[in-house]
Amino acid sequence: MNKYLKIGLFGFLTWLIPFVVGFLFYSPEGEPMIDALVFKAIMIVVGSITGAILLVFYFKKLDKDYLTEGILIGVVWFVLNIVLDLLILVPMAKMAIGAYFAQIGFEYLTIPTMSIAMGLVAKSASEKK
Repeated sequence: MNKYLKIGLFGFLTWLIPFVVGFLFYSPEGEPMIDALVFKAIMIVVGSITGAILLVFYFKKLDKDYLTEGILIGVVWFVLNIVLDLLILVPMAKMAIGAYFAQIGFEYLTIPTMSIAMGLVAKSASEKK
């Protein structure tokens, strides 16, 4: 699979999987069925696990440029998640942009943090060989 297609597809999945899981906690009428803080905590965990798994799958196939790839993935996935939220989630939730960034968007900084950290670890491990 083309590298950029794979990065885009995996980035889309980092957004889609938590988005779909989130629906499990809302009634058909669109009302939350659990406390907002519990929901937020669950979504952070689901997003982190999803991102970590996809990063492992991506980095397993790499044999060079680990840090560069970690930075690239972090930036692309971060931007993709923000854009998809602004196009789909924000209008759907009737949320103000400021509220979105304060409540959700800021948390997406975990994406480049994790991908760059994985790139650094992979680079360090490869240099020890």
